[in-house]
Amino acid sequence: MADPWWRTTPLDLQRVSDRISSLYVERCHIDRDENAVVVVNRRRAVRVPAAMLATLLLGPGTRATHAAITLLADSGTAVCWVGERGVRFYAASVGTARGSATLQKQAWLVTRATERLRVARSMYQMRFPGEDVSELTMRQLRGREGARIRAVYREHSKRTGVAWTRREYKPGEAFAAGDDVNRLLSAGNACLYGLCHAAIVGIGASPGLGFVHVGSAVSFVLDVADLYKTESSIPLAFDLAASGAVDERDMRLAIRDYVRSSKLLARAVADIQALLDVDPKAAGADLNELWDDGDATVPGGANWSPASPAYAEIVDDDDAVSPYGLAEEIS
Repeated sequence: MADPWWRTTPLDLQRVSDRISSLYVERCHIDRDENAVVVVNRRRAVRVPAAMLATLLLGPGTRATHAAITLLADSGTAVCWVGERGVRFYAASVGTARGSATLQKQAWLVTRATERLRVARSMYQMRFPGEDVSELTMRQLRGREGARIRAVYREHSKRTGVAWTRREYKPGEAFAAGDDVNRLLSAGNACLYGLCHAAIVGIGASPGLGFVHVGSAVSFVLDVADLYKTESSIPLAFDLAASGAVDERDMRLAIRDYVRSSKLLARAVADIQALLDVDPKAAGADLNELWDDGDATVPGGANWSPASPAYAEIVDDDDAVSPYGLAEEIS
């Protein structure tokens, strides 16, 4: 019997980019009705096709049934448990990816200084179109990025007439510090982090293995989000402040509209795959293998005792495939 249409397979990996980026719910009950999740509160019940969501953000006061979570997992929807208004991130489920090839490639890149610097330069190159950053050190890249961001703030301040002094924020609390622009920036960036987190988890990468940022469980999320701030949260924050729309909800709606019109989720997925140089189809393969000596692997689900048929059929180490050239580099 074929799998139901909503159950994801490795071939569905790229469908993440075609989905609604995120849905935030709070103080409600989540259940399942056939192939949809039903969000119920005191006023109404809303049916949401699970396979159309990239990520579901569960805020305070939310409870979900086992059936609903099972459907979301089968649909490849990432489920994130967040704080009020989505500004704190607590935990997340798996996304659409079923294999670990993307994660292994990311780990290989981030643990080799030369490769890590190459990826970091590629990230900065995306922010500096038309400039050559191929010979710059990380210190030089950080300095150039700092100068660029200051110039962007000044530009939008002059464009909108909104005063700007410096960036102020309190981690985890979008509306806890700074003036209106700063608070809107913090709220917008929180939304952007959620979208990037969904894209990273959705393709099977690790949110914690950053190339520029380090030390956080969401370091790679911060890396990816920085690629898009100057086109999304920064200009939107100044525009909203200039119009007097300074509520956190105003920014959340503005980010939502921008993400939809710019197809930002699809771009984020493509950019991450390009940065990590992974094949989307190969990265989605769900392989059950066991590690062997060196960098070889053998099939899982087999009895490898010396008396078993599987042991007699094991391939010679010389014929084993070495991913990413690890064996050659070590030798």
